[in-house]
Amino acid sequence: MKEVAATFAKVPGGPRGYQVLAAAARDEHGSQLALAQHLGMDRTVMTYLLDSLAEAGLIERRPDPADRRARRIVATPLGRALLDELGERLRAAEDHVLAGLDDETDRQAFRALLRRLAVHAATGSPCVQRVDEAEFPDRRPRGAVADLDRA
Repeated sequence: MKEVAATFAKVPGGPRGYQVLAAAARDEHGSQLALAQHLGMDRTVMTYLLDSLAEAGLIERRPDPADRRARRIVATPLGRALLDELGERLRAAEDHVLAGLDDETDRQAFRALLRRLAVHAATGSPCVQRVDEAEFPDRRPRGAVADLDRA
């Protein structure tokens, strides 16, 4: 996991900076306040993080045409290029970690379970969707992994 830590070292704010840069590149949430709310970040922390990303030339704050008081957060070409580079490095690190799984179907099942757990951790809602034959027809849930949502 040293590869992942080294990857995020290039981004001001580390993993949080990466999240902000990725959201800015996708133009998902527009305003600084909406972005902070989406990421569950304090407005003050978001301000300092955006300042650092802007100083590094990775994002810009632009006036929102719909609301002159608000600023839209937009990734710059430099920010998008860094995001592409980081994506390649993260995919390589993921491939390294998942190499211990037998095949792509196992990797997909593992990713699906991780997404479910992440949603549960973020929302507190129980994991209700099962990884089953409909999602992965050549695999049947086994053992403790299959019983994850009953725990």
